[in-house]
Amino acid sequence: MYLDLGSTYRSTAPAVTLKAEAAAEAGILTGGEFEPWLEMAAAETSRFSVNGFKVKALESADWGTVAAAVKKLQGTADKPVAYAVDRPDGTVYRIYTGPYASAAEALTAAGRVSQSLSGQLLGQKPSVRGPYYISAGLFGSRNEAESLAKTLNGQDIEAFAVMTGPRKYAVWIGGMSSVAEQATLQAELALTEPQLFLTPVDMVTPAILLHNDVSLALGAPNGAAHYELYGEGAKLMVRDNKDNSAIKVVERSERRYRGDFEISKVNGQLALVNVLPLEQYLYSVVSAEVPSSWPQEALKAQAVAARSYALYNAELNKYKVAGLVDTTLSQVYNGVDQEADSVVKAVESTAGEVLEVSGKVVEGLFSSNSGGVTADAAEVWSNVNPIYASVKSEGDESAQASLKSWYQILLDNGKTGYVREDNAKIAGTNAAGLELLTVTADNVNVRPLPLIQSDADPVAKLSPGDKAIVLSKVEESSSYAWIRGPYTSDQLSKSLKGKTAAEAPSPITSLEVTQRGTSGRVTQIKANGQVLDVKYPDSFRSALNGLPSTLFEIVPTGRYTVQGAGEATGSAASDAAVLSASGKTSLSGGSMVVLGADQTARVIDKSNAFLFVGRGNGHGLGLSQWGAKGMADAGYDYREILQHYYQNVTIVKE
Repeated sequence: MYLDLGSTYRSTAPAVTLKAEAAAEAGILTGGEFEPWLEMAAAETSRFSVNGFKVKALESADWGTVAAAVKKLQGTADKPVAYAVDRPDGTVYRIYTGPYASAAEALTAAGRVSQSLSGQLLGQKPSVRGPYYISAGLFGSRNEAESLAKTLNGQDIEAFAVMTGPRKYAVWIGGMSSVAEQATLQAELALTEPQLFLTPVDMVTPAILLHNDVSLALGAPNGAAHYELYGEGAKLMVRDNKDNSAIKVVERSERRYRGDFEISKVNGQLALVNVLPLEQYLYSVVSAEVPSSWPQEALKAQAVAARSYALYNAELNKYKVAGLVDTTLSQVYNGVDQEADSVVKAVESTAGEVLEVSGKVVEGLFSSNSGGVTADAAEVWSNVNPIYASVKSEGDESAQASLKSWYQILLDNGKTGYVREDNAKIAGTNAAGLELLTVTADNVNVRPLPLIQSDADPVAKLSPGDKAIVLSKVEESSSYAWIRGPYTSDQLSKSLKGKTAAEAPSPITSLEVTQRGTSGRVTQIKANGQVLDVKYPDSFRSALNGLPSTLFEIVPTGRYTVQGAGEATGSAASDAAVLSASGKTSLSGGSMVVLGADQTARVIDKSNAFLFVGRGNGHGLGLSQWGAKGMADAGYDYREILQHYYQNVTIVKE
């Protein structure tokens, strides 16, 4: 759930906040065995982090100064954690940022932090802290360790109470950034604190630094227990003590999760892994991937596909500390709150069932909607995989079942847009034979695309009685059929940057599909006659501004194709001359309407932009989720659905 593997996966947090519904315990994993060290009450808020290189941003007894500094840092890349530290003369607060992968990275961060907090530092200078400590003694109780730490902190010595085992405690001093600094600190302490038994801390032996965290509420310094894991390769496990209870992860939108949580350090950052049985994982995954209201046979098909995907990818060990991540990079997993009874039933009724070929689990790839036909593997990856051959997927149209159609209209000012059919009626035709539309509702938005977009301004607003010319009638954009754009040359050039082997031409004056695969998906595109050499065909989705699929047509807004005698075709632009009854006329002054043989019309303008009209959502390989829903509606069972979408597979119970 949190992990830093660079380009493979990166989701980081300085600390995570866990709340268990029932009483819970935390402890160290040693040789795969769990040893409980800590107890947490039901509903108690506990924070966890990993020790490493960090920046001490500032220290102050004034809570207002600290709260303002924390708030500023929360808006930067250097996320803060604030601790309340007891001293004989009262409480002070320390803010740290990080962790960072190295001392050098922390030093660079210290400069950023200094700039961010220029108004709060009051002469202090952010400094680097690291994993090198001096132990000041061992104790039989936490109170004894905290008492000594309080005394030392009162002498401006950074000291921490630490757990070194069940009911074992120590006091550590420092947090230096190098072995040399550690040795210097020990020499200085030997002179100023001769009564202490000083030894360098072993960096391998697991330990937990104990803090009073005041980062969560900036109105007042209300503390929460914070446990900072120490030790190279150390793993901390948090588990509750009651079956079917859950643990809430505040930083994951306060979602609740089954199972246990494993905390460790990977590449200098906190790694948080949810450990739970596969079938319980699927309760949430299937509910997140498809609506729980769908037919049982569709839910069962999704459960088998998702189980196969999970087992196949767990074996690859792509994420090192976990088999899967909780985003669409693997499968969407949102914990207990996403679960539904209908999905639990589907998962349990197919428990252990997976897709296999020659005794090996197959990946069970799936996508939202294949647009009426699934992809062949060569259209996605440029290589052949007989499991993923292209097949018809008529059930995909079920995504359109409850959606309205939209009219594409031409306004008096020459602008075009879309109006949903239930907000207007057809009222006659004009001299060119094009239908006329009359608006029947108040404040009707003319949308730039045939769907409601809260993040896009309407083209215009119409009132009852307003009229417009109908250019065409189209389906509402959905996972089955969609329209995107139009995108200008500048927008496409920006999106293509870094995604082609050779730099794409700019400006882009022509963009055409020059090759398609078995299912009709785009496998080659030329811009200004130059091949856009993406890494593999499915990359066109991200390269062209995030298109839903590669099953699309490109419609230039400034050009149109003319069908001549026989099979001959020609291309013309918005400034082309037109031969009319009154002679040759130039339309270079603005837009013009071109009427097609199918009685639909297009507006051709001078914008030199490109509209993408397509079907499907996702790579199109394997199971189409909407297609499975359509097949289930038609009476097919989950085995028939799976064997339609995956070729030559057997369904076995592992």
